[in-house]
Amino acid sequence: MFAPRPVKAGESFGAPGQGPSLAISVVTVVALLLLWVAITSSGMIKPLFLPGPRAIVEKFIQVSTEGFAGSTLWQHTLASLYRVFGAFALACVTAIPVGILMGVSRIGRGIFDPPIEFYRPLPPLAYLPLVIIWFGIGEFSKVFLIYLAIFAPLAIAARAGVRSVSMEQIHAAYSMGASPRQIVMHVIVKSALPEIFTGMRIGIGVGWTTLVAAEMVAASSGLGFMVLNAAEFLASDIVIMGIIVIGFFAFGFDLIMRYLERVLVPWKGRI
Repeated sequence: MFAPRPVKAGESFGAPGQGPSLAISVVTVVALLLLWVAITSSGMIKPLFLPGPRAIVEKFIQVSTEGFAGSTLWQHTLASLYRVFGAFALACVTAIPVGILMGVSRIGRGIFDPPIEFYRPLPPLAYLPLVIIWFGIGEFSKVFLIYLAIFAPLAIAARAGVRSVSMEQIHAAYSMGASPRQIVMHVIVKSALPEIFTGMRIGIGVGWTTLVAAEMVAASSGLGFMVLNAAEFLASDIVIMGIIVIGFFAFGFDLIMRYLERVLVPWKGRI
């Protein structure tokens, strides 16, 4: 299970890190669950601070049927999914073209690089008050805050992908009569796709971390709101349940992105 896979034909030693890791991951998850059960069953930590898996499952069923803070778990989840994936879709539509423009045009880089690099290191909580002052406490401000958090890493990843394109590929396309537009669409963008997919995976992760900050203000539903509301009443079982649900959707989306990357970018790591 822990041994590397056999080297393929044409490979002398195999690439570092090559081989499947699913079995190791399953063993790791099972070991962590067993450790969780052992700690909570032994009484080393009080249930107030770390409830056991059974208590989490019971609370999951209760919140799914009876609800918490005026909404069921499904309603909280739908509200958060709408905010995160709505902001993610808007970021993909705008940040990827901006990143490509920054990579292929010095004018575009001069225009967009300073503001992106200025606000990128700032935590969302730093400009949350300004977003509220400008756009109020409605739904738009929450989506816009998550959008800003996703935009910067996605644009930078697209720019990095463009800058990593091999000049030999560009020169070869020019020598075969390709126009500048064809160079961008068929050479640069396709070569930048691996970096763009990486930026999308990073961006959606940043979006989920920003969700809690976005739902701190005047929210009546959402997973982040549910977690914050439960924390005020020291309901650690609901807090852990909310964290697990957020992690489940974030990890599920990451698996989807990995699959799409393998299908749409089969040449990654081979050129």
